[in-house]
Amino acid sequence: MDALMTLSRLVEGLIFASAEPVSENALRQFLVTQGAEETVLGPVLAIVMARYEDHAVELIAVAKGWQFRTRPEIAPALTRIIEKPRRLSRSAMETLAIIAYHQPCTRADIEGIRGVSLSQTVLDTLIEDGLIMPKGRKEVPGRPILWGTSAHFLSSFGLSDLGALPRRDELLLDPDAAGQAGRVVTQQGIQ
Repeated sequence: MDALMTLSRLVEGLIFASAEPVSENALRQFLVTQGAEETVLGPVLAIVMARYEDHAVELIAVAKGWQFRTRPEIAPALTRIIEKPRRLSRSAMETLAIIAYHQPCTRADIEGIRGVSLSQTVLDTLIEDGLIMPKGRKEVPGRPILWGTSAHFLSSFGLSDLGALPRRDELLLDPDAAGQAGRVVTQQGIQ
């Protein structure tokens, strides 16, 4: 047990020192360099999580890795002090959602789904913020760029992977229909 405690402190330090989420693969490799088996990662992470059980920060799985984050119940008190990152415009959020759910997709795909042309400024904003990145080129005439989300997207939205995105049907539920299950908002109205 003493060895696990020592390893947990080393893993805690590694995760704390990293600005980005630390992948499980990197943590396993780190444990091997310390002379431990890869299989102890689960118990080691459990020890670190238990250590922070009553703290303002917690260890969470995000973006296919592990990172310390402020607990959600503490965050509102800190938002008055800590500078908030810039908010994305509605068109940028729409574009980001389309890319997240339809990736990899081209600019023409995004414009087709949104029904309006896509401003280069919107794409530039998402690229600058590190939320999207090129994922290759589509094998059609002109070879347009295929866009996809980045690991920073997952981290920014607190997602462990793309599978953690809300399902499309969850996003279409009418919030006013609480208690009236089955009402769904569509382009044709409430069904």
